[in-house]
Amino acid sequence: MSAPAAVPPGAAPPHGSTAPRARRRRLPFSAWHLVLAPLSLGFALPLVWLVLSSVMTNAEINRFPPSLWPAGIDLGGYDYVLGNAMFPRWFANSSVVAVTAVLSNLVLGSLGGYAFARMRFAGSRLLLGLMLATMVIPFQLTMIPTFLVMKNLGLIDTLGALIVPSLVTPFAVFLFRQFFLALPRELEEAAWIDGCSRLRVLYSVVLPLARPALATVAVLTFLTTWNDLTWPLIAINHDTQYTLQLGLTTFQGQHHNRWSAIMAGNVITVLPVLVAFLFAQKTFIQSLTSSGLKG
Repeated sequence: MSAPAAVPPGAAPPHGSTAPRARRRRLPFSAWHLVLAPLSLGFALPLVWLVLSSVMTNAEINRFPPSLWPAGIDLGGYDYVLGNAMFPRWFANSSVVAVTAVLSNLVLGSLGGYAFARMRFAGSRLLLGLMLATMVIPFQLTMIPTFLVMKNLGLIDTLGALIVPSLVTPFAVFLFRQFFLALPRELEEAAWIDGCSRLRVLYSVVLPLARPALATVAVLTFLTTWNDLTWPLIAINHDTQYTLQLGLTTFQGQHHNRWSAIMAGNVITVLPVLVAFLFAQKTFIQSLTSSGLKG
């Protein structure tokens, strides 16, 4: 009886052989990393330059060709911004508007999304279609009607003019609806058999499972309201009601621009946005992949 032929290392086992195949070694990177790494650096470059220019002098920022690295750390821009008496007021105004918009979108958006996902009533499809149609209307077309409504309500030049139009957005309702449709109905039916009302089912059963959607709506609403400049520029007249984005425009004058202060103010303004995104990054991506909104 002859002995079986030895298989050279790295060669495929012969056909019909029961010997275990050698486990393929996975490389720590792929070809996609070679493409995505330069792209990520390109997206991060404006933020890096913003941080670096915030510690430059005005002369360095205005130099041509521009300086890519500061000659020294100059904190004059931060001193100017933080020493501005109105800056804490602007920060508080932006926080009030953004936090109120986030909470109202979570409450009203989840209620509307649950109604469209689970309840059938007369005209529900028509209302859903009209709501989705409003998502494609640009803000420039609704700007004047919104201003007239806020003026008739007496809210112009108050924070109410910034809060009321952001109380609930069609995107929040749509995102919650898509997420609720993916949840099995059996979970809610078991709660109904136990005697729970619809609101109790929504609060105790559905919303705990919808944390990715809640995080996504919270992050996107915060980003939208915190970074908005156009609508506050129209609705607000006095600097005591300015938001941060609107207040930063006062650092630009007709004859002189304090670029270091503008850059430092933008760095301070971006920090809450980065913190909010980093905390909700995992659930944010999970929601996009589970609700069918990925590209």
